[in-house]
Amino acid sequence: MSKDTQNDRLKINEGIRAPELRVLLDDGSSEVMKREDALKLAQNQGLDLIEVTAKANPPVAKITDYGKYVYDQKKKQKEIKARQNTVEVKNIQIRVGTGEADLQMKAERANEWLAEGHRVKAELYLRGRTKYMEKDFLQARLGKLLEMITEEYKIVDDYKESPKGIAILIEPVKKK
Repeated sequence: MSKDTQNDRLKINEGIRAPELRVLLDDGSSEVMKREDALKLAQNQGLDLIEVTAKANPPVAKITDYGKYVYDQKKKQKEIKARQNTVEVKNIQIRVGTGEADLQMKAERANEWLAEGHRVKAELYLRGRTKYMEKDFLQARLGKLLEMITEEYKIVDDYKESPKGIAILIEPVKKK
């Protein structure tokens, strides 16, 4: 649902068809009244009658400025969106023959990603004869990369065969 259609569905003033409404007043109380009375009350105050909850029985309406109401709703949606945390899975690929300096560089990259709150999938890429090496040796090679990672992490998905080789999935430990 787009934001425009949400605003189009918002019924205001004469657009409200319910014969009776529960009107929310400025002091926080509510009162059930006829639609015509609620409209007159809103017009006397120079404000709009906005249907807040149509599914209630009777529908709930609020007397307020329409522009301010829409602004507040957009602001709330923006705050909710800002609080949502999206977690990506970042990939690191190494090979059996990857050198010490390159492993250190990849570990530093993993540290950055873990600090940002992302998951990291470390994958030991196997091709040719390396596919048939001992599993313990291959896991130790991947473990060497994990030892170089200084950020605190926990293992989500232990050593597992992937289409390209062996992979392990880690994520940062949530700090309280």
